[in-house]
Amino acid sequence: MKDGSKAEITPELRDFFADATVVQDPVSYFNQLRSQCPVLREQHHDAIMLTGYDAVLDVLSRRDGSFSSSVSVAGPIPPLPFTPQGDDISALLEAHREELPWSAHLVSFDGEKHSAHRALVTALLTHERLKRTEDYLTSLADRLIDKFLPRGECEVVADFAHATATYAICDLLGIPEADRAELLALLGPAPTSIEGDPAHKIGPDPLVFLEARFTAYIEKRRTNPVGDLMSELAASRYKDGTLPEVKMLAGLARFIFGAGQDTSARTIAAAVRLLGDDPQLQRRLRAERHRIADFVEEVLRFDAPTKCVFRLATKSTTVERVEVSAGSVITVGLLAANHDPGHFENPALFDIDRPRLRDHLTFSRGAHACPGAPLARLETRIAIDRLLDRLADIRIAEKHHGPAENRSYRYEPTYMLRSLSELHIEFTPA
Repeated sequence: MKDGSKAEITPELRDFFADATVVQDPVSYFNQLRSQCPVLREQHHDAIMLTGYDAVLDVLSRRDGSFSSSVSVAGPIPPLPFTPQGDDISALLEAHREELPWSAHLVSFDGEKHSAHRALVTALLTHERLKRTEDYLTSLADRLIDKFLPRGECEVVADFAHATATYAICDLLGIPEADRAELLALLGPAPTSIEGDPAHKIGPDPLVFLEARFTAYIEKRRTNPVGDLMSELAASRYKDGTLPEVKMLAGLARFIFGAGQDTSARTIAAAVRLLGDDPQLQRRLRAERHRIADFVEEVLRFDAPTKCVFRLATKSTTVERVEVSAGSVITVGLLAANHDPGHFENPALFDIDRPRLRDHLTFSRGAHACPGAPLARLETRIAIDRLLDRLADIRIAEKHHGPAENRSYRYEPTYMLRSLSELHIEFTPA
């Protein structure tokens, strides 16, 4: 594609937002698009697909206001509630922002509003707090393993990965044990389903059904703090010293609760799958425990739990010398960037010895880099360490997933997330 040319429509026939084959194998889809151009407009929803590392990093890192996170979760589905006009739609976006999916939550904020509210969250997830959490996470992993250890088999996604992440975020926030099961049931399936999201999943506040409960938590902790993360959030202030409204803090708490389970759970499941499929790597990590952190980074690169995020071009601009018109919805391929051979040598090879392991873009970059990344890394590292301690070997259950030469895994039907539906393993207790 020539310098300054427009993002052409790719002839690719599959629909990234609706095709189950892309859910099963997104990397091949991204590779095919990148081979044509790292910046291409797809034909089904008129979204621009970014599949090159440099293009993705460019858009994530921009701070000139040319890209908005207002569509960060749902992307082009549903379509914009207005018709873009001209080379700068900033004012038009602000007039309709509250009509967009997830507009009530941090992930969709922009500019000063985003900075002010993100600071409240990052102030909570300190190194000291995470350090205090290590003992709990170790104990939690052991308690979960105790439940399935005598059986010699386990369904990892439900019995270990999601359980680890769920109990961890509930404990960190201080959600009463009596409320946890009900709240988790209310969350339901992940958003951005290729089968279509129910109406309550794509409104301005898809977590509104949790509002009354979390508002009560924040109000109670303002008068009676108990030392948990939610108590600190209830007492937090903006940088100018003003006290945030209870409604806003309750919204942050709800978002932390909803988002805090996903990344860790999907990463833990992916890590166990890779270990089960590679006995040699498993033996190496048992002998070199200090390399588990490197293993986790390569898992994050190789099978990123979030395939993509979305941006809205508020001004006509260029990405990698390709013209992008104002009003274009951008699919920012995190997983695609992680498999760009222009940045990662032999990206299809899982290699914990590759240089610059943390170059992956799984946790995004720039103003919207994931504030929970350190917690996700910690949860995954401890979970894998305890599994290697307690299970003498980890084998993929062939009766569920087929033999080593013909494995079969099923992924949740969502275009944004990369999530195993189930993972069955067998093992010998240590």
